[in-house]
Amino acid sequence: MNFYDLAQLRQSTRKYSSKQVERDKIDKIIESCRLAPSACNSQPWKFIVIDDANLKKQISDSSYGSVLRFNRFANECPVMAALIIEPPKLLAKIGGAIKDKDFFFMDIGIVASYFCLQAAELGLGTCMLGWFDEPKVKKLLEIPSGKRVALLFTLGYEAGKQRTKIRKNINDIFSYNKY
Repeated sequence: MNFYDLAQLRQSTRKYSSKQVERDKIDKIIESCRLAPSACNSQPWKFIVIDDANLKKQISDSSYGSVLRFNRFANECPVMAALIIEPPKLLAKIGGAIKDKDFFFMDIGIVASYFCLQAAELGLGTCMLGWFDEPKVKKLLEIPSGKRVALLFTLGYEAGKQRTKIRKNINDIFSYNKY
């Protein structure tokens, strides 16, 4: 599969089968994430893979609100992962302060893409979740205070159909040489 085909394939999965995800596939996803680039090679992340059914249920329950009811599909996925922000290297911090850019946010975005694209290449679906009860997740996963959970991921075999991607017109998202 070439990259363009992979980009076409990857979608935010919201319907999962009950088929368990093989550990060797999870290991390959994490190994691919380990290879992701980052500012000053900081690698300011740590993944916690949640495959214990009871813990996964508690984590998934934390990902939908009491009023808006986001992310209810998270209960269907067999595996979840939490992406924790770790401190970047001092040089990346200094560079970020000088340039007024949080390079670690870019690094988190890159590694999150690696996670999802590697999963898609292995025939797995993912969805990145930004809406969750962070204090509850931190407590359940025993994450030290001072650390942040950037994202949660759902992971598993898709049960639904591939949706048609709706994207902006290509001329709306780029130009050559000037804005």
